[in-house]
Amino acid sequence: MEALETIMHLSVKPCRLLCLLLLLFNFSTNSAGADQTVLKKASLIPLWYPQAQFAGYYVALEKGIYRNHGIDLKILPGGPDHSPTQLLRSGEADFAVLWLSTALQQYESGEKLINVAQIVQKSSMMLVARKSSGIDTPADMQGKKVGIWGGGLAIPAETFFKKYQLSVREVRQSYTVNLFLRGGIDVASAMWYNEFHTILNSGIDTDELNLFFLHDYGIKFPEDGLYTLAKTYRRDPILVDAFVKASLAGWAYAFANPEETLDIVIRLMNEANLPANRAHQQWMLARMRDLIQPLNSSDSIGELKLSDYEAVGSALQINGVIKTVPGFEDFVRRSDAR
Repeated sequence: MEALETIMHLSVKPCRLLCLLLLLFNFSTNSAGADQTVLKKASLIPLWYPQAQFAGYYVALEKGIYRNHGIDLKILPGGPDHSPTQLLRSGEADFAVLWLSTALQQYESGEKLINVAQIVQKSSMMLVARKSSGIDTPADMQGKKVGIWGGGLAIPAETFFKKYQLSVREVRQSYTVNLFLRGGIDVASAMWYNEFHTILNSGIDTDELNLFFLHDYGIKFPEDGLYTLAKTYRRDPILVDAFVKASLAGWAYAFANPEETLDIVIRLMNEANLPANRAHQQWMLARMRDLIQPLNSSDSIGELKLSDYEAVGSALQINGVIKTVPGFEDFVRRSDAR
């Protein structure tokens, strides 16, 4: 207003006054428009409850990274009662964290999912046995009781058994390792970033265990990836691209600021009434860094490699899980975010 009053008191020709007024009006409306940028609403469903496995997304939301990329993102609650594929199908979620093996199963069932970013570059799944059990090699698992998760999480281990022609006594394993700790099974399924650390925290030393990392035995199943429906991508590829960029930026921030990231994760776990052990979450975040940003690797972060895709597709066919493998170019949409 002061600027406008000053202009009104100037002795200028009417045309010049009009020009100055128009300039002021344009500056005012442009500034207001910049402050009122319309954000695109979107939602993401993780595979599980809040934990450091998904820290990059929570950090990107907390630090305004999604908003800076034009997205008003909502992260939906995950867990066993919230199916990512069902929420994608119903339209309640725009993006989901899924394993590649699960996404390929859903694709064949009619859900045209596409991989927009492969976050975890290699399998972190392992089979764990006590050395005292005498299980030193895959062959030693013959006839033993092995804890196996249900659904798509069983596929990597079953591929391992088939490769080594093993007949094991499969025992349905819950989301804890209590059965293994109590001696109820000879071998447990574990994720490097999660259950393995729980076993160590129980008082068992690494030297007492034999670890069978599946990727060391040729079972290279990439795990957490970001997926959306093909129709979502066709409808708004700019939104998808911005979501990938923001998510990768969130992971970069998380790894560069681990203590702040852990503060965010622990707070979210407390809000969800989940047991929150900072040391365990710290281990998980460090392992996710190893899996997402592997050292001495030329792989691009967020990129699904063709060789991994073909290996998983072939394993699923051999195990009778799927009949056909979709073309790589139909299944993967490469973003320029990388």
